[in-house]
Amino acid sequence: MSRLRIAVLGGTGFVGRSLCARLVEAGHEVFVLTRRRERHRDFLVLPTAQVIEADVYHPAALKSAFHGLDAVINLVGILNESGRNGKGFERVHAELPARVVQACRQASVSRLLHMGALHAGADAPSHYLRSKARGAQIVHEADGAELHVTSFHPSVIFGPYDSFTNRFAALLRRIPLVFPLACPNARMQPVYVEDVVQAFVGSLERYETFGQRYNLCGPEVFTLQEIVAYLASVLGLKRRILPLGDGLSRLQATVMQFAPGKPFTPDNYRSLQVASICEGSFPAVFGVTPARFAAIVPSYLATA
Repeated sequence: MSRLRIAVLGGTGFVGRSLCARLVEAGHEVFVLTRRRERHRDFLVLPTAQVIEADVYHPAALKSAFHGLDAVINLVGILNESGRNGKGFERVHAELPARVVQACRQASVSRLLHMGALHAGADAPSHYLRSKARGAQIVHEADGAELHVTSFHPSVIFGPYDSFTNRFAALLRRIPLVFPLACPNARMQPVYVEDVVQAFVGSLERYETFGQRYNLCGPEVFTLQEIVAYLASVLGLKRRILPLGDGLSRLQATVMQFAPGKPFTPDNYRSLQVASICEGSFPAVFGVTPARFAAIVPSYLATA
């Protein structure tokens, strides 16, 4: 593998931190773009990583940051927006990818990896999924001889610093005896963060991945209720999981969207109506045997 110069947008997030470490381990030079450089000086322990202060929504800043690079990886995404009309999702998931594509072309970057979402679509029920679909479409329309694009569409990603298992663990610790759970029958196929980043790194110079879209899932399908019950057992907590019906699930989303951090919103509810599962196994091209949920979660959750 060649030594590449790679910019990572969203590199300071949960997936981004694991990906940057893996890229450095592979011998690449990594440039992490962030608005607040001083907050992320911990990246400086990575020997070939630099933190670049830049507004990724500013076209001139992107063009300047991309100059002389071999590849760009866009991981930027949100689960909730500040408003409720979809404009926040659109800005992050569609407008930003369009600006990234433009800056790649202007700076002659030839490789773009993009983080999508599983089963995003124009007719999906949530702003999140529809905006993710538009972003993926934008980057793939740019795929060609001068810019080779690959996108990845994972189910829910888990790992030591995720906002999925850790958020439910915090709620389970806080709520005694009975735990009311919205959308208990929502189905998902959790995928380990290190398996996801291995797919990203492994695709960088593989021509057979150019222009491709890859769904990434773990080896097992669970309902949300099964996952929450398992997390409670790992934590050693005796909780009765109370599954809420559709009406109460909607009500919980309506109320909790106003809580600090927006732990659950109507848009989240609508996203959960789409099963986050894959057909087939993890893409064979990456040579990954995806980790089982129960093989990883106790290693970080029980000691948290």
